[in-house]
Amino acid sequence: MDFLVLFLFYLAFVLMGVVMICICTKTQRLKGLVLGGAQVMCSCVVPQPLQRAVQRLLHHLFHTRNHAFVVLHLVLQGLVYSEYTWEVFSYCQGLEFSLHYLLLPYLLLTVNLVFFTLTCSANPGTITKANELLLLQVYEFDEMMFPKNARCFTCDLRKPARSKHCSDCCAPLSAGVCDCCVHRFDHHCVWVNNCIGAWNTRYFLIYLSTLTASAATLAILSTAFLVRLVVVSDLYQKSYIDDLGQFQAVDTFFLIQHLFLTFPRIIFLLGFVLVLSLLLAGYLCFVLYLAATNQTTNEWCRGDWAWCQHCPLGAWSPSAEPQVHQNIHSHGLWSNLREIFLPAAPCYERKKR
Repeated sequence: MDFLVLFLFYLAFVLMGVVMICICTKTQRLKGLVLGGAQVMCSCVVPQPLQRAVQRLLHHLFHTRNHAFVVLHLVLQGLVYSEYTWEVFSYCQGLEFSLHYLLLPYLLLTVNLVFFTLTCSANPGTITKANELLLLQVYEFDEMMFPKNARCFTCDLRKPARSKHCSDCCAPLSAGVCDCCVHRFDHHCVWVNNCIGAWNTRYFLIYLSTLTASAATLAILSTAFLVRLVVVSDLYQKSYIDDLGQFQAVDTFFLIQHLFLTFPRIIFLLGFVLVLSLLLAGYLCFVLYLAATNQTTNEWCRGDWAWCQHCPLGAWSPSAEPQVHQNIHSHGLWSNLREIFLPAAPCYERKKR
């Protein structure tokens, strides 16, 4: 039973770690809570001379544009595929797996890296003086979530409907993460070190889809290898001698323990990619739902708020009569998807000579 407890602790640790990283990078309030707790822990544990350095590191990671999570993303991906190539791929070849199935993760990895690069480097839809007037005409103002005459005081620009200034509400004194207004702002993704907006949401969708498919494919192939190994070796039909010297038929627990002791790295790889694929699949379903209904993450998060008729900036008041926000931008599934994959780009008229 010690092995089972250890393995369950490992799965729980991986699950909680991945969930906390994902949620903290998406949810501003929880990010502030975690960072506040980290600072309190830092003041209690870290020596006084190092506290300022740790606080600067935390501020750099979560309040500024940096490549820390991009590097972490690539390192984790490299470690997973190295383990797959070193053990699973070679063992599966010995068990006569189809080469097409074994090469599928590499194909998904190639496509994923291409769209990962595009998501990182593409302009998400930065609003400037040059395209301000054009982008003001793309979406209709709902006069609730997006008032018509709203201005961004940081950029000194009129705010087109569905736009948002990329800033960090947990760091009010800083200039913000990207410090620019983004057209059809969805969210700022630290994993690609870029905002997700009107002009790179399509790349982000394909990147997330191929990343989910990669993790799921690795989990399926690793599981198929272990199952094939058990079937070929007839382990499930054998018996073993327990601690009391009695013969016992091989059960599921014994098989898992035997596989863990024989292939520990593959079992740890399987646990990691299994948890990761479940989390990514859940997030992908959420993103596809937003795409199908023509919503952004920013709009979905703000849509549940009670908006006041008498507050022009959308501030909540407990004494005011709330309004229910309605999505006026959804025009059917295919129209919504076409808007994402064929976004309206600003066309600049040539100046007449």
